[in-house]
Amino acid sequence: MDAVIVTGGSSGLGAAVVDAVTKAGGRPFVIDRQPPKEGVDWIECDLADTRAAEAATRELIARAGGSIDGVVTAAGMDVPGALADIPGEIWDRIVTIDLLSTAAVIRAAVPALEETHGGVVTIASTLGIKAVSDATAYCAAKFGVVGFTRALAAELAGQVNVTLVIPGGMRTKFFDDRDEQYKPGADAILNDPANVANAVMFALGQPAGCAVRELVIAAEQETSYP
Repeated sequence: MDAVIVTGGSSGLGAAVVDAVTKAGGRPFVIDRQPPKEGVDWIECDLADTRAAEAATRELIARAGGSIDGVVTAAGMDVPGALADIPGEIWDRIVTIDLLSTAAVIRAAVPALEETHGGVVTIASTLGIKAVSDATAYCAAKFGVVGFTRALAAELAGQVNVTLVIPGGMRTKFFDDRDEQYKPGADAILNDPANVANAVMFALGQPAGCAVRELVIAAEQETSYP
């Protein structure tokens, strides 16, 4: 494995994937609004601008010498709340970053991935298969990631390996800016993002002719799955 583009690679799961790619001897390239760890090539981009996300992807492919082996769409956000209480622009931003930018980055990367028979790993959520209250935008986006990825796997079969990863809650900063009622309790059992990153690497590392289509990765006592 050589060059892998990671969206949201400066923190949380994305940062764990960057670490895992580096440990495996690969070269991570990051698209994010914040810088990743020192020494990692990156482009500053607000993924809510899907055309900018496409341009950033093409630029990183060029920096990688025109060849990449993988794309991991780890960027995501959420602002929980009742539908009537979430301002429209925030609702739209959640869906755009979590779903539309996933498609935009992959769209821009497909030609390069076809050249290397590379891999795509999308990151959904257990809330992409089980809906909960006060998460209409997040559930809509993550349910969308599930459908998008399954369709993409059928479309690119034999050309690009496509894997859907469905993680449960992880110990990241994802919950930090939420109202207290939406934060995991002190007794919440969350997974280490490094465990999910290892699953991502497992998917990307499959030999030619073999594809891991879907993986659910969660703490053993995850409450949102099954």
